[in-house]
Amino acid sequence: MKDRDTLHRFLFEKFPVRGKLVHLDASWRAVLERHDYPPAVRAVLGEAMAATAMLAATLKFDGRLTLQMQGAGPLNLLLVQCSSELALRGLARWREDVPEGSLAQMTGGGRLSVTIEMSDERRYQGIVPLDGAGIAECLQAYFAQSEQMPTRLWLTADDQRAVGMMLQKLPAEHGGEEGDADGWPRVSMLAETLTDRELLNLEDETLLRRLFCEEDVRLFSGSPVSFRCSCTRDRVETVLKMLGREEVAGIIAEKGSVEVCCEFCNKPYSFDPIDVERLFLHKEPGLGTRTLH
Repeated sequence: MKDRDTLHRFLFEKFPVRGKLVHLDASWRAVLERHDYPPAVRAVLGEAMAATAMLAATLKFDGRLTLQMQGAGPLNLLLVQCSSELALRGLARWREDVPEGSLAQMTGGGRLSVTIEMSDERRYQGIVPLDGAGIAECLQAYFAQSEQMPTRLWLTADDQRAVGMMLQKLPAEHGGEEGDADGWPRVSMLAETLTDRELLNLEDETLLRRLFCEEDVRLFSGSPVSFRCSCTRDRVETVLKMLGREEVAGIIAEKGSVEVCCEFCNKPYSFDPIDVERLFLHKEPGLGTRTLH
């Protein structure tokens, strides 16, 4: 299949509606190889990764977009990050058995946040409650609240692939003919016939032709999507410095070394007593976050 690990943008020529289709294959399996997720958690994480890639591709920015879900239920944390170059990583945390059901049932409520961190250190965030049946419904509420842009999403994932489609109604001045007032409701209704099986297995050109055979749709060249973790030894060293000399020395005294494993990619970082002594030769930074990103 030629659309593997690719994001395609498409546009309806006669009315202001745009869309995106994303297929995560090797990039999705790279996440699954690093953690053994229960089926219910795996499905939600896959949908979140497909959605995050499409969200990042919607924006013109240089930086990182983070989608995060937090709740008090069995699925208590899900975090996906995508760079402006469409490099993805993601993880989920759960406890007990995660039931099949709505997102609200799995997370016990809570919130979904979308955070944009720009390379110039500007930061934007939108938050919506986790009260929808799935991630698609929550993100549709996010767009209605934050962007005032009618948006529809279709998401699905299995143990081989995570896939998504997004449709957005643009202001008329962004292109297309204003005369077709039924364009948005018509394409939304046609897209409702899309099945998970078709989304997982059809190539993008075939899928668009199947859904919108009577519409004039322009499919643009695809952009590659990849799994990539941004952890480095330097970043781990920064985290250890933030812990402080006394706490790190205590770990050395107890275990003989400090072992740190990246939560996203499971890459191990090891520090022996000499490494730790070298870390604290210079002035320690002020206290800050202890989370490794």
